[in-house]
Amino acid sequence: MTPLFTGLLVALYFIILMVISYVTGRKSDNEDFFVGGRQSPWYIVSIGMIGASLSGVTFISVPGWVNATQFSYLQMVAGYFLGYLTIAHVLLPVYYRLNLTSIYSYLQGRFGNNSYKTGAWLFLISRTIGASARLYLMANVLQISLFNALGIPFAITVFITIALIWLYTFRGGIKTIIWTDTLQTVFMLTSVIITMVYIAKSMDLSAVGVIDLIGKSELSKVFVFNDWSSKQHFVKQFFSGAFITIVMTGLDQDMMQKNLSCKNLKEAQKNMKWYGFAFVPTNVLFLSLGVLLYTFASQQGMALPERSDDLFPMIVNSGALPAVVGVFFIIGLVAAAYSSADSALTSLTTSFAVDILGTSRKGRTLSRKTRIIVHLTFSILLMVVIILFRVFKADSIISTIFTLAGYTYGPLLGLYAFGLFLKIKLRDSLVPVIALIAPVVTGILDFNALNWFGFELGFEKLMLNGALTFVGLLLIAKPLKNGVNR
Repeated sequence: MTPLFTGLLVALYFIILMVISYVTGRKSDNEDFFVGGRQSPWYIVSIGMIGASLSGVTFISVPGWVNATQFSYLQMVAGYFLGYLTIAHVLLPVYYRLNLTSIYSYLQGRFGNNSYKTGAWLFLISRTIGASARLYLMANVLQISLFNALGIPFAITVFITIALIWLYTFRGGIKTIIWTDTLQTVFMLTSVIITMVYIAKSMDLSAVGVIDLIGKSELSKVFVFNDWSSKQHFVKQFFSGAFITIVMTGLDQDMMQKNLSCKNLKEAQKNMKWYGFAFVPTNVLFLSLGVLLYTFASQQGMALPERSDDLFPMIVNSGALPAVVGVFFIIGLVAAAYSSADSALTSLTTSFAVDILGTSRKGRTLSRKTRIIVHLTFSILLMVVIILFRVFKADSIISTIFTLAGYTYGPLLGLYAFGLFLKIKLRDSLVPVIALIAPVVTGILDFNALNWFGFELGFEKLMLNGALTFVGLLLIAKPLKNGVNR
């Protein structure tokens, strides 16, 4: 596939997004930008959330990850579903009862302003890093597929990538994203299925043959029960998956902003359950693609790349498959990456405007100009962080994101668990200190785990960090007076 054709394909894709943005963004106000006027159909939100959750990370990293972890990722995916049920029945009722625009406003009413700001800043840091990591993947592939041949440096590729997101989100915000993400989810899943069909044809495999190949492959091993020290042990993976979902969806303004745009609590819960159910077969699809990619590379005598994230792009660009596969690869990658990044940029704008600038309090309202400036500022910040990923040559991005989540979302997990399940009040001024100490202690334990405990910590760092935060909050609880927490 020539660079010119790739460029035209990407341009056509964004013309479609711009049209959707124009139609949905006309006459949009801040209420539409932040929560879509609370009129979004639940089934449209559900489809769009699949794409936003998967992103370019799943599209590129999960198939490449198969060689190192087999199908054991499904143990985490099973835990995800438990997490989605928890969000639907524990967190969403609280958010809807309080009629929140930013979910971190809950912390202000429960503990105080310092806790509120701490929660918001934890999200802003977490989502900025996560969204940048996802976009880094796509920008890297576009650089190889298109911009290298045109002599365009990576920094310009990143600028174009972010600028396009800004153009179709700055007007309508979440009202636009609900529809663009749905379209992008359909594009992404269609491209994966078509890619698998062409790989199967190249290997002379029928649908039954593909299933048989995957079932017999050593790469399709799901469960790990016999080695507690392994990061892939079932118990660790399952509960890590549940808690990762709770924090990276239920305590994440990006994902909850879509839920809060539904018409009512019942529709939001319906969205969460269907979305969670659909997540299982969707991930099976991506893992199966991974088995096909590794098997195809072996049959073709291809040397495996050093970075597992490079496997899919390498095979697509090798010329061993029909050119049409490259077309759908670019469509799928762009759809995957942008379905996550566009909502991330909108949620970062929402959280900073509402939580940090304080536009939801004291009768103050946010001007359209200020909102656009905040939106633009976060766009620039994402560009900077993406370039830093390039400088430090990050390997498997999905592993990087989950590792970072263990540190940045852990304090949020501890704060919300404390607030929801205990009626104790805190010394609000000390909450930021606890939110800093807990990740530091987690890092020390993580660094020394093998020497001290005989095994390495995996994604369960999130649970450890949350537990340390919870214990720290108990230590700064206000004293009881006559049996009542003051």
